Amino acid sequence: MDTAPALRIPSPRLTAVSMLCLLPACLAQSPPQPAPSFKVHTPPVTLLVTVRDRHGALAGHFAAAGLTLTQDGRAQKIESFTQDSALPFRLGLLIDTSGGMSRVMGAERTAAENFVDAMLPSNPAAGNDQAFLIHFDREVELLRDFTSSRQKLHSELDQLGPTSNESQEDPQAQETSSGGREWNRNPRSPQLYDAIFLASDELMMNKDGRKALIVFSDGIDHGSKESLNDAIDAADRANVEIYTIHFKGGPESGASGFPGHGGMGGAWPGSGWPGGYPGGVHPASGSRAAGVDGKKILETIARRTGGRAFEARKAENLNAIYTQIAQELRGQYVLTFTPGQVDNNGGYHKLALATDRHGYEAVTREGYYTSTKNP
Repeated sequence: MDTAPALRIPSPRLTAVSMLCLLPACLAQSPPQPAPSFKVHTPPVTLLVTVRDRHGALAGHFAAAGLTLTQDGRAQKIESFTQDSALPFRLGLLIDTSGGMSRVMGAERTAAENFVDAMLPSNPAAGNDQAFLIHFDREVELLRDFTSSRQKLHSELDQLGPTSNESQEDPQAQETSSGGREWNRNPRSPQLYDAIFLASDELMMNKDGRKALIVFSDGIDHGSKESLNDAIDAADRANVEIYTIHFKGGPESGASGFPGHGGMGGAWPGSGWPGGYPGGVHPASGSRAAGVDGKKILETIARRTGGRAFEARKAENLNAIYTQIAQELRGQYVLTFTPGQVDNNGGYHKLALATDRHGYEAVTREGYYTSTKNP
């Protein structure tokens, strides 16, 4: 009688040994997978470029083929270079209203209003271009925040004048040789650096677009909390160009040349200081710091930020200067490139832009911070 074959159950030890023997074969059939790679995204950088010929005239239809761009000494590939830009303008007018400027303030108001008309749309709803207005003397005061309205800016400019009590008389009067009384006025203290710092850091920093400040001043700073380098760094971080207009203020007169300023009334946004941004009165006698060259200071500010420095020798020059600034802003090129090296530390990078076309100059800012938001 046939019997069924007995089932043979392998022992657990044999099964484990068999599996170990098969393991090399399994590994041979499944090659190791490469570790996942992560591509770091480097955002493009946008630069505003002004091209001029040897006579200072703006160059139209300029080709990028003639340009060389370096970052920290390393050549960079220019990805686009065009004058046709949909980027809106974000503009700031910073006007020194200290006592020495009183004799030219009428011409300054008119020139600034013409500039506003040239840069903003006649119908505020028709475009995205905007501007704001700040005046500074012993305080920094925002008179009008970003607006597309020419009328609102005109209204503030028409009333532009010094901070209240800017020309308050010293209670201690002295007798003059003629028997009259001569009042010792408080020294003026235009806070130029604070004005630039706050306009850049608080108003411009989070804005997109083509950003520029136009600063009218004698270039002398008194009483600012921020230094010159602090002010320029703030502009660099916000990607702001600064155009400066130097006017050498005359002897201080009273406030009779100014109507009272009006408008938004006093407090700097976010500063927590009632009445504006304080800095006190400079302890030196008079309104000007000895040995300080205001013209050179304004030239430094303009050069480092990619703007341009102008000088108004007389009031009649102001309208032509503002007209030229408007033309330059409208005639700028927009250049973009993607840095060849990644920087996640928010460092400062030195830029150099040159052209091989004889007789032409290409101007942009001297550097930028990677932590800023490019326009």
